[in-house]
Parts: sequence; C-alpha cells; structure tokens
Amino acid sequence: MKELLSTIVRPLVSDPDAISINQIDQGYTIVLELQVAPEDMGKVIGKQGRRAQAIRSIMKAKATLTGKRVIVDIIG
Repeated sequence: MKELLSTIVRPLVSDPDAISINQIDQGYTIVLELQVAPEDMGKVIGKQGRRAQAIRSIMKAKATLTGKRVIVDIIG
C-alpha cells in the first residue's frame, strides 16, 4: 500500500525526497500517514480537497481488493 501511495504522490510534489509514509496495521484497518514538505501540501490536497479525495478513493479501491479498510492521513 505504501508503494502505491508513493507512486501516486511523487509526481505531484516538487520535493519527492521529502515524502514520508508511515503504515500502521490495525488488524482489518490500515492507516497510512503521508507527510510532505509544507510547500507541497496544497499540491497534494488540491482545490477544495479534490486531489486528496481522489487519492483516498484509489487507495480504498486497492484496499477493497485485499479485504481491508484504509485511512489516508495527510500530515503537513
């Protein structure tokens, strides 16, 4: 799951080396904490949160295939 999230976010940011993804497995649920550089927060979230919602939708679709639930937290 971390690899997919990284693949999605890397082209969006100006500093790909500043991306940090922490995966926390809580049984049925996977929590992905995405941390990017402060200047890239707007790029990842998008206008009215549309990019963030799209990222979450893709991750939920992937998690459904594995029978799990995923939560994506974007941390500045």
